[in-house]
Amino acid sequence: MRHTLSVVVENKPGVLTRVASLFARRGFNIDSLAVGETEDPTLSRMTIVVSADERALEQVTKQLYKLINVLKVQDLDPREMIDRELVLFKVNAPADRRAEIIEIANVFRAKIVDVGRASLTVEATGTSEKLAAMENLLRAYGIKELARTGKIALARGSRDA
Repeated sequence: MRHTLSVVVENKPGVLTRVASLFARRGFNIDSLAVGETEDPTLSRMTIVVSADERALEQVTKQLYKLINVLKVQDLDPREMIDRELVLFKVNAPADRRAEIIEIANVFRAKIVDVGRASLTVEATGTSEKLAAMENLLRAYGIKELARTGKIALARGSRDA
């Protein structure tokens, strides 16, 4: 089963390496990893997407708490979280097909962020499913390059809940 973990850590050098190493030692592949400062610049939030059964995830969670710089680990319920990704698509765009690509971008509320002689670069944010649907449509034009951020997520509701 796929799990999205929200891990709050001290914003210090080496913390990312220690957390990623813990997953590697346990034989888990991290499907997605995004890290950034929180509202408190002394803390960072890691959003880690990993495939694991409940028992294995419980063990990893216990081991995460043993790391000195880890303050909070939360397995986010898919029904009770808001998640987004950012993706950049560089798409083949000859002059006679640009309008079609721009229309696709508009349907997905994406932005054209760069225009080249033979390409357009499209920036899109949304759920993994939305971005996969957009990617599927853009493949017909030829995707030259693609870059994704990985998932970021927060639990729904107030901060205290």
